[in-house]
Amino acid sequence: MKLVDYIKSEIKFFTNIEKIFYPIVIFVIFIISIITKDSKAALISAVCGITYTLFAGKGKVYCYYIGLTGTLFYCYISYKNGFYGNMALYGLYFLPMQIIGIFKWKKNINTQKNEIYKTKLSQKERIIYTLITLFMTVFIYFIIKTNGGKSPLADSVITSFSILGQFLTVKRCIEQWYVWFIVNLTAVIMWASACINGAGYIATLIMWCVYLILAVYFLKKWDKEIKK
Repeated sequence: MKLVDYIKSEIKFFTNIEKIFYPIVIFVIFIISIITKDSKAALISAVCGITYTLFAGKGKVYCYYIGLTGTLFYCYISYKNGFYGNMALYGLYFLPMQIIGIFKWKKNINTQKNEIYKTKLSQKERIIYTLITLFMTVFIYFIIKTNGGKSPLADSVITSFSILGQFLTVKRCIEQWYVWFIVNLTAVIMWASACINGAGYIATLIMWCVYLILAVYFLKKWDKEIKK
């Protein structure tokens, strides 16, 4: 199949809202990045991150290939801002998990839509994963604070809950969107503070705001699909 034909076959499974929302967001990020003279690394990270999230929400395996690129650039800007928890999370966890995700998702494809089958956790699993994540949050908080990282509380919440979120993403569980909502909201606050203090990275802040919107959007979509 030619690339153009493949793209056309994929687009037909996207809603009108998704077809309009994505290009507008990417265009706005480009314009704001140019006006504010934002970091090129932040721009690339934002574009890749939003594209990854949209395709992951659609259950498309190729989201991981885009995610790998965005992860590398996000590691760099996290390091530059002293968010060491985020840097370690993306470099040491997200990179290998995205590679694992490619193989895991390929085994659970709905061939009619070329999308993954969605699942959900049992009540017991939800309790266990929540307790483990809260423990990780406290542990990571003290590590970041001891090493002089900025925003240790926000950084530790984002780091620990992102570990759970990526794990649930690979498992194709709807609960990931609840977790990503917490992560994204915390990240918006953290990067907004960085921007207010003159660090720049407006594209990164917008990226997390879009993530927040997408988390709510795909939670509703996955819920409908699972009920069907």
